[in-house]
Amino acid sequence: MKMASQPITTSKETCHEGKQVSRKTFIIDTNVLVHDPTSITKFKANDVVIPLAVLEELDGLKRNSDEVGKNAREVIRYIDSLKAGKTGDLHVGVEIPEGPKVRIHLDLRSERVQGFPLPLDRSSNRFLLLAYILKERGESVVIVSKDFVTRVKAEAMNMEAEDFENLKASYEEMYRGFRKVTTTKENVDLFNKDGSLILPEEGFRPNEYALLNSSEKGSSVSKYSFKTKKLEQLLPMQRDIWGIQPLNVEQRCAIDLLLRDDIHLVTLIGQAGTGKTLLALACGMRKVFDENVYSRILVSRPIVPLGKDIGYLPGTKEEKLYHWMQPIYDNLEFLCANTSGEANSAAALGFIMESKKIEMEAVTYIRGRSLPKIYMIIDEAQNLTPHEVKTIISRAGKGTKVILTGDPTQIDNPYLDKDSNGLTYAVNKFKNHKIFGHIFLEKTERSELASLAAEIL
Repeated sequence: MKMASQPITTSKETCHEGKQVSRKTFIIDTNVLVHDPTSITKFKANDVVIPLAVLEELDGLKRNSDEVGKNAREVIRYIDSLKAGKTGDLHVGVEIPEGPKVRIHLDLRSERVQGFPLPLDRSSNRFLLLAYILKERGESVVIVSKDFVTRVKAEAMNMEAEDFENLKASYEEMYRGFRKVTTTKENVDLFNKDGSLILPEEGFRPNEYALLNSSEKGSSVSKYSFKTKKLEQLLPMQRDIWGIQPLNVEQRCAIDLLLRDDIHLVTLIGQAGTGKTLLALACGMRKVFDENVYSRILVSRPIVPLGKDIGYLPGTKEEKLYHWMQPIYDNLEFLCANTSGEANSAAALGFIMESKKIEMEAVTYIRGRSLPKIYMIIDEAQNLTPHEVKTIISRAGKGTKVILTGDPTQIDNPYLDKDSNGLTYAVNKFKNHKIFGHIFLEKTERSELASLAAEIL
């Protein structure tokens, strides 16, 4: 299956063999439009076709109150603006400033077409029927869909199909935020003595961490400062953070990132049990309750169930969210038990929740809010699209710190993968900015059993 890095081709573009590439007709699936509402503009000087079946699906989705509904409404408004612009007939095609020629295909044909092997009992097959008809008419058709089954069906009928990869970043080649550097013992000793070291040949990114190792068994952990262009020492830890001590070097670096007020966006990636959420919460408690740097902690998770959904839940918003936020409460109980003892943990947790300094919120309800001076944790961020992550980060007001945690190899969203999710995308886009920091946590510290399960299962 062809999986292009960007499913766009310019008209009359000359390839390396000297041949000219003909103008293509990209037929866009609904899941692409709700994944990226601006996707129509990304196909350069080619034809973009939106079938009637897709418009009907968008019309059904626009009533949703979540990000999918928002994106569906945005696409519908954009298409309506093309019609209102009176720059052409949408049924024939309207050229937009970005280059593509957009047209709506309103073929209401419901009968079988000779040579088309699929029944027309579902919208995905009617979508493929249009592509089949246009191909028979001689157009160079490319189906763009984020649905794997749709792409397989298309290619089984000898039609070209691609995933929409305009908002993708490679998980395997992801920036790790931490590296091991072999250097001389003199450099390690100089760093320990002066608290800084210049290693220009290493090409560090802003806020990247490095474990300096020498062949004579000397080592030190450092952080690269974009301002001074030097490796510098980490913030000192005079005591534990709400009963938490780092159990490995990556956790120590993560804590350093979380405690720095000049770093406004932090991403923590790692498999289950590496301590992502626990570290983020512990440092948030330090910053809110002990240091009063932020007014409160806002914790949010995408409402995506693992396994079979249990349906609607009764009660108020807070009562509904309690079940989705149970992992957060578990971590809070653990922190309270560490600081107040097992016997007093329930009372400590009650005091914390009554203080109104911790707020639980569904990701859906963050859109539209302005959040100044907040310590914001978005857990399971791998289940968010790049546009959803953009929406969340853009809510950050003055003095707000945003922490995204998750594991891109554990995704419950059917149209996302480890390369196209918002968490991987955010790391790739922010990695060269001085207000951003990232750590890839590799070692599971939850328990020996959890560590073994993560390794062998």
